[in-house]
Amino acid sequence: MKILVSALETSSNIHLAALTKHLSSEHELIGIYDKSLGNPNYDITQLAIMGFVDAIKKLPFFLKLKKEMVELARDADKVLLMDASGFNLPLAKSIRKKYPEKEIIYYILPQAWVWKKGRIKKLEKICDKLCSIIPFEQKLYTNKEKISYVGHPLLDEIHHFKSNLNSSGTIAFMPGSRKTEITNHMPVFRELGKKFNDKTLLLIIPSKFDDEYIEKTYGDISDFTISRDTHNTLQEAEFAFICSGTATLEAALIGTPFILSYIAKSFDYFIGSKIVKIPYIGLANIFFDKMGKPIIHKELFQENVTADSLYEEYSNMDREKFFQNSQVLRDYLQNGSSLKVAQIIQN
Repeated sequence: MKILVSALETSSNIHLAALTKHLSSEHELIGIYDKSLGNPNYDITQLAIMGFVDAIKKLPFFLKLKKEMVELARDADKVLLMDASGFNLPLAKSIRKKYPEKEIIYYILPQAWVWKKGRIKKLEKICDKLCSIIPFEQKLYTNKEKISYVGHPLLDEIHHFKSNLNSSGTIAFMPGSRKTEITNHMPVFRELGKKFNDKTLLLIIPSKFDDEYIEKTYGDISDFTISRDTHNTLQEAEFAFICSGTATLEAALIGTPFILSYIAKSFDYFIGSKIVKIPYIGLANIFFDKMGKPIIHKELFQENVTADSLYEEYSNMDREKFFQNSQVLRDYLQNGSSLKVAQIIQN
């Protein structure tokens, strides 16, 4: 079986790697995905964008890419779309129009519960199977036969959870995976690191970044010990400072207390604040809010992200309560998703 894959994000490709372990050797992937998973027609390395301004600049490229992906769909038995709704929804629409009988599976759905709820009707109309990783998401959809909660991929990918809070003497720092996130956070993290004279500072850097990119993007990191292993480092660390993203949910599930921070371009933050109408951006906080429970970690944004404010939150956090809530979070998400999605694909 030949599967056309559109997985543009780094996190999506981590989930794709877990998924492929449950697919038979007869399955062949084509399309957009990380080259570590085979021989993609397009590697994801140059596809990441950050914010509205970057998206506009790259629009002609992505329009051309969509056209080429539609042509590739001709030879595919099924289509697997993962996250990245700005690209994947128009792609799904074009594939459906040209190949009406082609089965389209969407795994890691657009967050219509955040904004643009009109996408729900489009998804139900265009796609054949909708694989949700958000427990409350199904309630928003009317076609219950198409959508199912498949579990959460992080529960497949995290192999060890903390059995107790530790005092390892190490603090983890995760400034994000996109260039703008990194350049905005690193000056604050460098200043913050100086407040931990008796701690080892672990800077988690994605393995895809080479030495040249690190030197240009991260600046002076001489006070940090570099780590390329997110999960093991979060296991080791007694506390973490994390730029908003999937990593915040990883830390919450593992049981490592942390503070979420986010510094965006001023224009992007202004537009985002007008469009997105949710009280929190950390997934763990969103889940607890949906459960009617108090949030489990602090969120700081823009000018409030300073070394002093982060250190103050670090000093005042109720770590025991956070640790108890990490187990509640694991129970809420139930199980991993990879096996169930593989079964849907192979059905």
